[in-house]
Amino acid sequence: MTSITAPKGYRLRGLGEILTMHQIDAVDLFCGAGGLTAGLLKTGISVRAGYDIDHNCEYAYRENNGAEFITESVELTKIEDLSAWYRPQRIKLLAGCAPCQPFSTYNQGRDTSTDRKWPLLYSFEKLIKGVNPELVTMENVPDVTKHKVYHDFVKSLEEAKYHIWAGTIHCIDYGLPQQRKRHVLLASRLGPIAMIPKTHSEPVSVAHAIGHLPKLAAGETDPNDPLHRAATLSPVNLQRIMLSKPGGTWKDWPESLRADCHRKPSGKTYASVYGRMRGDKPAPTMTTLCYGFGNGRFGHYDNEQNRAISLREAATLQAFPEDYQFMPPEEITFKAVGRMIGNAVPVRLGEIIGLSIQRHLDELDQEKIHC
Repeated sequence: MTSITAPKGYRLRGLGEILTMHQIDAVDLFCGAGGLTAGLLKTGISVRAGYDIDHNCEYAYRENNGAEFITESVELTKIEDLSAWYRPQRIKLLAGCAPCQPFSTYNQGRDTSTDRKWPLLYSFEKLIKGVNPELVTMENVPDVTKHKVYHDFVKSLEEAKYHIWAGTIHCIDYGLPQQRKRHVLLASRLGPIAMIPKTHSEPVSVAHAIGHLPKLAAGETDPNDPLHRAATLSPVNLQRIMLSKPGGTWKDWPESLRADCHRKPSGKTYASVYGRMRGDKPAPTMTTLCYGFGNGRFGHYDNEQNRAISLREAATLQAFPEDYQFMPPEEITFKAVGRMIGNAVPVRLGEIIGLSIQRHLDELDQEKIHC
C-alpha cells in the first residue's frame, strides 16, 4: 500500500497528515452523472462501474470518470454481473444513492405510497446480500429515516453483521459552498466505522466558489465554456432582478412588479423565489431547476450580473471540477443538464465518504499492528 498526503486544504482533525491508499474496488448504483464516483476517485478508490436507468447520464459518467456505465435498473441487475466488477484481493465497496423523490420534503402533502421508486432501496438490499461487500455506503435526504423501507434496510445490514454509522450531514461543515443536508450511512463488515470530523469551521461562500468565473449577461454563453451559460430572462424578470438585493426577497420590488402568486396569502411565505444569493454566504440547495431565476434563490449575487446562475456555476456549487462535461456542447440544454446537476451527490460529499472509508481501514491496520 502507498501512503499519500491528505489533499491540500483539508483540516482532518484527529487524522494527522497522512492517509493510506487502500486497494478498494467500488461499484456505484444509481450513479447519475457521477458526483459520488468523482469524489471517491479523488480518495484513491477505484470505481469500476456505475449503474443508472437514465441513459442521458452516460456521457457525463464515462467522459469524466473513466468507469463503465451500465444503463440498467437495479431491479434487473444480476448478482453475478455485479460481482464480476470486483477484482480478486480487493476490498469491495458497494455504493447506492437511490432516487430521493419519495422521501423528499418537496413531496410533503403528496401521496408517495405508490411511487414506483420505493422498491429501489429493497433492490439495493438484495444486491448487498448477494455480493457481500466488505463496505457499503448510501446517502439520501434526511427524511428517508421516517420511512419503513429505510429501517428495513438498516435491519438487513445489522442481520448481516455490518457495523453501521448513520447520521445527517450538513455539507457546509465539510467545505461544500451550499446549504445541503444529506443522510449518510456507512457500513463495514470489518469493524466500527464513522464519518470523519468536520473539516471546515467556517463555511465556504458563493463568491469564493464562483466569483472567478467570467461575467455573463442573461442569455449569454461563455465562448470558452459551453456549460457556462445563463438562461434568458423576460423583460419583466429582468426588471425584477435589477431591483433585487443579494439575500433580499420579492418584497423589495414595487407592487407593479410582484407576481400574481405573491399577492395571494399562500404565496407570501415563498420569500426566496426570485431571489439573489448572497456572495458572502453558502448557496441554497441546488435543485434540478437551479438555472431559473423564478425557481428559488438562484439569482447571481453580483449586482452587475442580472441573471440566474449558469449551469457551470451550479455544477461548481456542487463541487464538480470546472472541466467536468455533462453533454456534448451541441446537445446541452438547461433542462437536461440542470436535472443531472440537481440530482447529483455533491462531489465533495463523495470525497468525504471516501476519506472516511480510508480512515476506517487505516484504523483497522493500526489495530492489527498493536495486537
